[in-house]
Amino acid sequence: MTTTTIRRGERATASPPPSQPAGAPSSRTGRRPAATPGRTLGLGVVGLWLSVIVLLPLAALTAHAFEDGLAGFWEAVTAPVAVAALAVTLGVSAVVAVVNAVMGTLIAWVLVRDDFPGKRVVNALIDLPFALPTIVASIVLLSLYGPNSPVGLTLNATRWGLVVALAFVTLPFVVRSVQPVLIELDHEVEEAAASLGASNLTTFRRVVLPTLAPAVIGGTGLAFARAVGEYGSVVLIGGNIPRETQVVSQYIQQQIVIDRPVNAAAVSVALLGVSFLTLLALRLWSGWTQRREAKST
Repeated sequence: MTTTTIRRGERATASPPPSQPAGAPSSRTGRRPAATPGRTLGLGVVGLWLSVIVLLPLAALTAHAFEDGLAGFWEAVTAPVAVAALAVTLGVSAVVAVVNAVMGTLIAWVLVRDDFPGKRVVNALIDLPFALPTIVASIVLLSLYGPNSPVGLTLNATRWGLVVALAFVTLPFVVRSVQPVLIELDHEVEEAAASLGASNLTTFRRVVLPTLAPAVIGGTGLAFARAVGEYGSVVLIGGNIPRETQVVSQYIQQQIVIDRPVNAAAVSVALLGVSFLTLLALRLWSGWTQRREAKST
């Protein structure tokens, strides 16, 4: 009797389970809270805006590209001059991406870790390609590296001219991707590695670089995607020589001039596919990296 009474008392005085906050999903059902009118309205506005600005133009471009059927699309994309323009574009863009990956990381490192006169001016100049019209950049580069070059270096109508022009307009993508990561990087880890006898190169390779790698790769991918579709900065210094310095954007403009809009649309869709696959690969790689870091912690 005594044991029974004590157990009944324990059950009677046991504290009830904490109540769930209002609006939280039920742990039994796992259901999410019902969408509020404000949330539904916000999603609708975002979906409508993206449809008008992005989806509808892309759908119209794709439909226009296939006006002559799949055979016509394939013929336009695989035309020798179109293939050559695509090869030049991808090759030069890859070189520019690698160059900016190295130089952009170095510039970000200097801006974060070093103090020197004019640092604020240099930091502001990094964003200049974002604000400067790209055709102005092409004029400046042509006056500097054209036939009457004041420095004695002629790069117009060469692939090196394309590299310089594209490197100019894509540099900020890497610098601005790496810079915040460097600012948040813990210096104590580097000091600990140095105290254990690690050299500067070993500390950078084993401690700093793994932390910077996601930002470097992300910025490099964005720079590559921008270089693939660039037009204004290369229109003058590139020379637009078919099979030599003609990039895809110039080839598309040429097709429009000679009244072949379907061919222009087809090559545009192919170029769009390259940029989309690049950005998708970056997104998948970023998600995989985050999941791996979550598991390791």
